[in-house]
Amino acid sequence: MATLDTISPGETVKVVKLLGDGGVKRRIMDMGVTRGTSVYVRKVAPLGDPVEVTIRGYELSLRKAEAEHVEVEAVSEAV
Repeated sequence: MATLDTISPGETVKVVKLLGDGGVKRRIMDMGVTRGTSVYVRKVAPLGDPVEVTIRGYELSLRKAEAEHVEVEAVSEAV
């Protein structure tokens, strides 16, 4: 599975699972990143840190270390 830090700008993905232990996982969840949520990757800084995403109608910047803990899958296109 891919993680959020490996997704290219302009792609939309769905959160499958949050990895990591207590504090890190809780912090990510508190920011609104939960299983089943759609995430649109807006921008990635030149060195990959931070990653700017749109989630639940607002913009959020995640550190690369945080984005590595978010397992995602591609959203299938509706025909």
